[in-house]
Amino acid sequence: MAEIILHEGLAAISAAQWDAVAAPEQGTDGQAGRPIDPFTTYRFLAALEQSGSTGTGTGWTARPLGLHDNGRLLAVVPLYVKSHSQGEYIFDHGWAQGYERAGGRYYPKLQIASPFTPATGRRFLGPPEYRAPLLEAAIAITAQNRLSSLHATFCTENEAMALSGLDGTLHRVTQQFHWANADYASFDDFLGQLSSRKRKMIRKERETARASGLAIRALTGDAIEPAHWDAFWQFYQDTGARKWGTPYLTRAAFDRFHATMRNDMLLVMAFDGNRPVAGALNFIGRDTLFGRYWGCVEDHPCLHFELCYYQAMDWAIEHRLARIEAGAQGEHKLARGYLPTPVHSLHWIADTGFRTAIEQYLQEERRAVDEEIEVLTQYGPFRRVQSED
Repeated sequence: MAEIILHEGLAAISAAQWDAVAAPEQGTDGQAGRPIDPFTTYRFLAALEQSGSTGTGTGWTARPLGLHDNGRLLAVVPLYVKSHSQGEYIFDHGWAQGYERAGGRYYPKLQIASPFTPATGRRFLGPPEYRAPLLEAAIAITAQNRLSSLHATFCTENEAMALSGLDGTLHRVTQQFHWANADYASFDDFLGQLSSRKRKMIRKERETARASGLAIRALTGDAIEPAHWDAFWQFYQDTGARKWGTPYLTRAAFDRFHATMRNDMLLVMAFDGNRPVAGALNFIGRDTLFGRYWGCVEDHPCLHFELCYYQAMDWAIEHRLARIEAGAQGEHKLARGYLPTPVHSLHWIADTGFRTAIEQYLQEERRAVDEEIEVLTQYGPFRRVQSED
């Protein structure tokens, strides 16, 4: 008999059962193929939990919600109890402030997400027919525990369209900048599609980065050595301190990633001799390269663009990946070929009056996002169809 169980943590479900529904494309032995989305694999979420990046004191408490039938996991959602809104990238701080000014208690809330990961992927893991029962169960848990809200962030468009409206669930659309590989044979092939001004700009940036004399290496799998993480940890701390105060990942998380996920990662590093001075970390999906973290201990002109964007494009073209998702925000990506792309999320608000206000806000926000995407796309670097340059 099928039943839905709220688990006390990821360890309550075996890796084999989880990945059988989260990443069936990789096969039962984990070697048959690369997962579509590395961020919902057991090894990624377990690395966060085992390293202390999620769990006690972090504001991210894992409570996976699984649909079982006679001990067999049929579907699951990565559900978390949240005591803040950090590390989500679909921002609801204004909602929290408004709700609490009106006398409500916004936290804790429930979040269906891959922590600290602004990358689109399935959030309802398993066959599509189990999406609605799992969402309904999550809503019931939210209501029974008198929590303010439930959120499923960076879900797929299919999930958003299928589940929007269920028991009052709201659909939100925001945007990121993604790069699409139009079957380019080389980086120069990509540059050939740009206006002459943007083409010259990018070539100049690459020349400037290379003029630093630094050696740039793209590392993956066993080419990534444990010592590289000592350097990258310094880069990550520097960027985290400047951008969001306290870095989300612990040092132990990178050790766990190295042990279980180095084949899923591309680490692009710049060296002054043997000394690493900058790096960009990407995760590799079946058809997508996901840019995640960047940092440095020395400033060099255009090095950020080279490591984060152009090296990623080189690698994606060489390995025939369809696109690059370079993370949250950053209109500077537009000039470098990353175009605005809709991003989807689902939200259930317990208080009906507050839900109505949020729904009205989301309708206005969606119109604004649609207009912004249209305008920004027109300002992209690509050549106009009817004009040369």
